[in-house]
Amino acid sequence: MATTTETLDAPTTTARPAAPGKVRGHRTRRSAGDWVILALAVLFGLVIAVPFLMILVNSFKSPADYNASGPLSLPTSLYTDGLVAFWERVNFPEKLWNSFFISGMVAVLAVALSVLNAFALGIGRVKGRTWIVVLILLANMLPQEVLLYPLYFMFKEVGLYDNVWSVIIIFTVIQSAFGTYLLASVFGTFPKELLEAASLDGASRRTILWRVVYPISRPTLAVLLIFFFIWTWNEFLIPLTFLVSNATQTVPVAITVLQGDRLMDVTTTSASALLGLIPTLIFFLIFQRTLTRGITAGAVK
Repeated sequence: MATTTETLDAPTTTARPAAPGKVRGHRTRRSAGDWVILALAVLFGLVIAVPFLMILVNSFKSPADYNASGPLSLPTSLYTDGLVAFWERVNFPEKLWNSFFISGMVAVLAVALSVLNAFALGIGRVKGRTWIVVLILLANMLPQEVLLYPLYFMFKEVGLYDNVWSVIIIFTVIQSAFGTYLLASVFGTFPKELLEAASLDGASRRTILWRVVYPISRPTLAVLLIFFFIWTWNEFLIPLTFLVSNATQTVPVAITVLQGDRLMDVTTTSASALLGLIPTLIFFLIFQRTLTRGITAGAVK
């Protein structure tokens, strides 16, 4: 009995299985396929980085050094005359401000217009919404060459030719067409219970848009804002057609026009490409975390 009593009085402990992720010394082993995918990703990244590295190397190389050693060798000395020459020839701060102003205005206006259109199509449930979305998508697929003459004639008539606002209006409509198509699909998946609860609480459609829909879709809107800015910055054909004076030109147009009017050496051309690339690279690095969060939030939802 004593033995039995001692056995009953002794504390009992139950062994718990350790969590798989907390096992000491446990390491996830990569398979051969994982290493192949990793090697291909690294190789693909290097291929993408090669043009940028060549531009960077040749921007600080003198013409004599380039002619003697070619484009693949490192510069023997730091040569900055190409950067200075391009900066002074095109009045680069003016072109930089034009590109920043046009891209920023287009990004903000296109996102705002996309939100309003998508709210009417995705949540307002207007009649014929499917056909409207299809029409917007088809209009967005038209090549820019088809739009040049009618847009040129229209802005000539209203007095906005060779004005930055002509390009802002054009790209706001073009970018908002894509944004409307994307956001209409996103807004169409909003839970009806949430919207109905807001309506029962006395919220108007404007209140529902700014107090319910906008906070939830903010990550997606941030991604659209970044994409619209970068896409507009890199546009060339329409700014080349509608911004003919030197004071209204953007960075891509200034680079091309200078190469056509005045013969530049390869190093100065590389310097111009580097100066045109740096602003978008800085913008992307600043908003990289916002872009990653927006894409991740959309994937989780």
